[in-house]
Amino acid sequence: MNRLDAMQSFVRVAELASFTKAADSLGLPKASVSTSIQQLESLLNTRLLHRTTRKVQLTQDGQVYYERCKDLLADMDELEGLFQQGASNLSGRLRVDMPSGMAKMRVIPRLPELLAQHPQLQVEISSTDRRVDVIREGFDCVVRVGKLSDSSLIARPLGKVELLNCVSPNYIAQFGTPQTLDDLANHQLVHYVTTLGSKSPGFEYTEQGDVKFIAMAGNITVNNSDAYSAACLAGFGIAQIPRIGAQDYLAQGKLVEVLKNYRAEAMPVSLIYPNRRNLSRRVQVFMDWITTLMNDYVDSK
Repeated sequence: MNRLDAMQSFVRVAELASFTKAADSLGLPKASVSTSIQQLESLLNTRLLHRTTRKVQLTQDGQVYYERCKDLLADMDELEGLFQQGASNLSGRLRVDMPSGMAKMRVIPRLPELLAQHPQLQVEISSTDRRVDVIREGFDCVVRVGKLSDSSLIARPLGKVELLNCVSPNYIAQFGTPQTLDDLANHQLVHYVTTLGSKSPGFEYTEQGDVKFIAMAGNITVNNSDAYSAACLAGFGIAQIPRIGAQDYLAQGKLVEVLKNYRAEAMPVSLIYPNRRNLSRRVQVFMDWITTLMNDYVDSK
């Protein structure tokens, strides 16, 4: 038994509460993960996990061992990184999550630059608008746009991104250009909600520092950023799109900004990662790279 590999398997099972999910995340057969943990329990002469047909839970000893394993594995990553002076020596898997528009338009096109410096890195990118569970789903770090809820995670602020009021040229040809808030009564909004079936707050704007909303008509409601931009491009109405996702369309003339004096409140952009004593060098390098990359698209004020 490779004890470090066994501890890694145990940590993933503890975090995901599932042998199957842990095996999938590690790229190992489920039987191998199960055997490793059984060998650990025999070695330690204690039960680490309560196993039932429905769930897996840590025992009291398992909880103590889990916390110590996390620290030890982080220390091993850090120790290995001390001697990786050459760029090509940085290796291992990174699992990250970010909004789909950011991944598609900003990060993935620039990713070859990072991998040219560190060709042994393996990067797994999840791109979804839902809020992933960083610990349970095994992410090294995530980029989040919007206000953060309190948690045990560490947040590195990257700045704020402006929201621009955008429409397509076809929309302007059909409905005209809104000039004032009163004009919105005769215009359409692309509605965005996190859960379909919930009520859209409407058009957002700020007035003397206060956030306000205006209810608006609109024939389409979406729940992810790709569909939101696509609906705006198709002429369904006004969409309040982050500058990071809108600026290419604006430069190409595919979208037009309107109501510049009535923008929504800028949204904070944050880099989130687990509360661990040490981070592996590959995670540190990636986070520094994404921070530098985002400097081109966010307001640091």
